[in-house]
Amino acid sequence: MQFLQLLISGVAQGCIYGLIALGFVLIYKATETVSFAQGELMMLGAFGGLAGMTLLGFPYWVAVPSAIVAMAVFGILLERVVIRPILGQPAFSIVMLTIGIGYVARGLITMIPGMGTDTNALPVPYKDEILKFGGNEMGIGALVLNVEHLAIIGATGILCALLFALFRYSKLGIAMQAASQNQLAAYYMGIPVQRLNGLAWGLAAAVAAIAGILLAPITFVHANMGMIGLKAFPAAVVGGFGSLPGAIVGGLVIGLVESFAGFYLPDGFKDTAAYVVVLVMLMVKPNGLFGEKLRKKV
Repeated sequence: MQFLQLLISGVAQGCIYGLIALGFVLIYKATETVSFAQGELMMLGAFGGLAGMTLLGFPYWVAVPSAIVAMAVFGILLERVVIRPILGQPAFSIVMLTIGIGYVARGLITMIPGMGTDTNALPVPYKDEILKFGGNEMGIGALVLNVEHLAIIGATGILCALLFALFRYSKLGIAMQAASQNQLAAYYMGIPVQRLNGLAWGLAAAVAAIAGILLAPITFVHANMGMIGLKAFPAAVVGGFGSLPGAIVGGLVIGLVESFAGFYLPDGFKDTAAYVVVLVMLMVKPNGLFGEKLRKKV
C-alpha cells in the first residue's frame, strides 16, 4: 500500500512537472527559444485563481476558467510586447530576458498588500478530502488516496487529450506544427507565423496557469512557488525538448524518481534526483526519450 501511495503521489507531482514542461516545449517549438519564466507564469495563474475567489468573490468553477483565459491573454501580450521585438537576437539574450521576466513577476506579486508576501490557501471544493480502499475496520492496511492528487492526474489526462485533438484534427494545430518544423516555408505557404508564435505563448501560459491552480491546494499559493519550474526543465530535457508527449513522460519520470528517492533514500537525495536523472539521460540518450536526431550538413 505504501508503494502504491508513493506511486500515485509521484505521478501527480510528475503531472505538474509535465504541464510546466509542456510550456517549455510549446515555446521552443514555436520560436526556438527557451522561456525560463514558465514557473512564474504558473505562479501568476495560481494567484489569478486566488484573486478571483477571494477578492472578486467568484465561485471556484468561474474563477478557474477566468484565470486560465486571463493568463492566455497575458501570454499573447507578453510575446507581442516583450519577446517579439528581440527575436533574431542571440539566444542568450532571450534567455536572460525570460529570467528577468520571472524576477519582475515575483517582485510585482510581493508588492500586493496582504497577499503577495503571505502563504495563501486556495479554497478548492475538494481540499483535504481522501479516499480509502481496503484495510480492516480500524483502517489498517488501507490504500489512502488524496483527492487533490487524483484531480491533478485526471485534469492532466483531459488536457493531454484536448491538446492531442488540437494538434491532430484542427487547422490551427496543424498550422502550428508546420510553423514549428520550418517557419520560413510555413510563411511562404501563407501561414501567419508571427500570430501563431503569439498563440503558442498564450497556450503555454494557459497550461502553466492550469498547473499552478492544480498545485495550489498542495503547496499553497506564494510568490516563490514558481521555483518549481527549475524541476520542470529537467523533465523537458528527459522527454526530449521538441516533443509534447515527451514533456509529460519526462515529468512523470522526474516525479516518480523524486517520490521514491524521498522515501527510500537519505535526506537530500530528493532535491537532487531530478538533476541526476538529467545527467544520466544526457550521457545515455542526449536527445531525450522522444527527441529527434538532428543532422547538419557541413
